[in-house]
Amino acid sequence: MRWLSYLLKCLLGGFIAMQIYFVFQIGLWATLDPRSTAFQRAERWRLCGLSWSCPVQSSWVPYDKISANLKRAVLVSEDDIFFQHMGVRVEDMQKAWAKNSQLNQQVSGKSKTALRGGSTITQQLAKNLFLSSEQNYFRKGQELIITGLLEVILPKQRLFEIYLNSVEWGEGIFGIGATSQHYYGVKPALLDREQSAALASALPAPKCFDKAQYCRKANIHFPTRQDFILENMDRVALTPTPKPKAR
Repeated sequence: MRWLSYLLKCLLGGFIAMQIYFVFQIGLWATLDPRSTAFQRAERWRLCGLSWSCPVQSSWVPYDKISANLKRAVLVSEDDIFFQHMGVRVEDMQKAWAKNSQLNQQVSGKSKTALRGGSTITQQLAKNLFLSSEQNYFRKGQELIITGLLEVILPKQRLFEIYLNSVEWGEGIFGIGATSQHYYGVKPALLDREQSAALASALPAPKCFDKAQYCRKANIHFPTRQDFILENMDRVALTPTPKPKAR
């Protein structure tokens, strides 16, 4: 029992130390731009290994230098009430949980658990910044903790800025700075509505958008999704909705 108690204390201490690290790192990003994310580093290693020459593209762009068309299109595609919620959309998570439970019951003889859907932009950012791509409930729990820390420490606009500068838009292509140049040869501030909708439509399967060989398992219909984004871009807000004053 003594050894078990010691082991539990070590695990708890390690867990607390990890959360303190997350708090410290997120606090730095209030003024400093992240140099890379856990997902970017994993992709760089997958593509290049130890090679110094690596076809990974990334270029940071300040928030006010990014087209409002692109911002609105991404919100429609990924999280249309991003500026209104506190990091988690409970109803969407409940639907995803039910879908995953049904899927796991259908797949017999396999231990893999499928976590899919229901993630907000803040949750996606938490995963990309710190976590692996492994899908299990412990990682999902840590993702929710980091999501809460991000929402408490950083303002919404800063979260969205980091997201737009770190999200994947093709194999080895990260952030809107590199993306706008790669696909259209323009600066992010000059992206028009159609270009923005096309890029936003790719976010659920960015490698599929960039290279046809990734499209076999991706059930994404880009033209249809792009049309939906174009139709709804004008209804999303780019700032938090002010709360009504109490009388």
